[in-house]
Amino acid sequence: MGLIVEALQQLTRRQLVALQALGRLRARGTEIPLNDVAHALGIRPPSALPHLKALERLGLVERRAGKSRVTRRGAACLVEYQRHHRVAERLFAHLQLPAQAACRAAQEIDLALSHRTVEALCEAEGHPAVCPHGEPIGPCRGDRAAR
Repeated sequence: MGLIVEALQQLTRRQLVALQALGRLRARGTEIPLNDVAHALGIRPPSALPHLKALERLGLVERRAGKSRVTRRGAACLVEYQRHHRVAERLFAHLQLPAQAACRAAQEIDLALSHRTVEALCEAEGHPAVCPHGEPIGPCRGDRAAR
């Protein structure tokens, strides 16, 4: 868990978006061509490459012969990011922001939140099961056996 959280906190927003795009594209196949990643990001392939190289250095993506795939660590990082984001959304929803506004506000801070802070927020919110959009929030580390 520690290495995943550490990798998550090192990501830029654009790198996270690239990792998420790879995560979505992997449903079509395990190895995704650079052109497909660039298209998903709305940029040209030369602009997408530095993001993929950074993800590779963090062990979140493997690249081979012009194609990329999400590693297990990358998939776990996506799950952990989703948890950070959804817990942050709950915080802003608690402040009476509508779901979409809570989502936008959460994006401003979700990458900056440490795992410890997310756990504390989750506990303070009574370990919510879903985000304001109704999507599931994974259990806290201390909660994992209980759920």
